[in-house]
Amino acid sequence: MKHLFSIIAVAGMTAIVACGPSAAEKAEKAKQDSIHVADSLSKIATMAKAKADSAAAAEKAKADMEMAKAAEAAKAAHEDSVTKKLIKEPKAAKAKK
Repeated sequence: MKHLFSIIAVAGMTAIVACGPSAAEKAEKAKQDSIHVADSLSKIATMAKAKADSAAAAEKAKADMEMAKAAEAAKAAHEDSVTKKLIKEPKAAKAKK
């Protein structure tokens, strides 16, 4: 009886292994996997480009802000120099007054 159960167990395991996917099913799964990998890589590339674009936009905004601050500081320094009579007021500014 013990041998009978062993034979049935071995036959059952053999049947399970033999009922695996066919070559066509394996090929289709490999194709689907490669499509999935390509889609994933495309999404990663798109996200990386978006991140780079965002960083570039942030750098441009920072540079614009620094340039505006520098222009404002230069204008304030010029007005201060005119007020302290270190330099003469431009003729165009005198004409506006």
